[in-house]
Amino acid sequence: MKALAIVSGGLDSVTLAHFLNHHGQLKGILSFDYGQRHKKELIFAAQTAKRLGVPHHLIDLTNITAHLKNSALTDDVPVPDGHYAADTMKQTIVPNRNAIMLAVAFGIAPAHDYNAIAIAIHAGDHFIYPDCRPEFAELFDRMEQKAMEGVANIKLLTPFVTITKADIARHAGTLHVPIAETWSCYKGGEIHCGRCGTCVERREAFALAAVDDPTIYEDSTFWLDECRKKGTFPKAAS
Repeated sequence: MKALAIVSGGLDSVTLAHFLNHHGQLKGILSFDYGQRHKKELIFAAQTAKRLGVPHHLIDLTNITAHLKNSALTDDVPVPDGHYAADTMKQTIVPNRNAIMLAVAFGIAPAHDYNAIAIAIHAGDHFIYPDCRPEFAELFDRMEQKAMEGVANIKLLTPFVTITKADIARHAGTLHVPIAETWSCYKGGEIHCGRCGTCVERREAFALAAVDDPTIYEDSTFWLDECRKKGTFPKAAS
């Protein structure tokens, strides 16, 4: 297997890269600049490629995503604070983002002799992001088999699609992923804010997994209050 991993620079995708590398399948990393306010995540994606000794392909999608409006990730819309389960997190949807990225990945794969595309969608994203669900992945893979028929045989790999963020955090611990060299915060400040949905989810995941999180957060206690309100307070944080 010669896999091209879509890596944003966040915990999930960086762990995916290390997971594939551990199994001898990682041959390249693909990242996208889609005008995200937390563009600094791409620095961590590049570091991952260098650390694992594979090519890093960076694609500029800003000409496309400039037309995708009303997302807190790309527009002048405040990034909501609070637990990831809150309805306000729907403000972070970038319409069709994964479909666009995957289509590009499948398109460039034959030129670089990749025969698999890997993406780190996981169970925790299913209820908010429709392009992170198993049904989406299955149908997209089937579509690409038709689109690439007679051109190349490329598989879609989604090894995390049925597991939780805490499970990914456990993988990160087992695989010795340099957690401090990943970026999750949607606000894109100097350090993780500790208040946005991705920061809360990240902290909760490490607590549930009982994996040390060396990340520095601007607000280091907000996540605990959010977990208490949702009834998801991790015993490991007691």
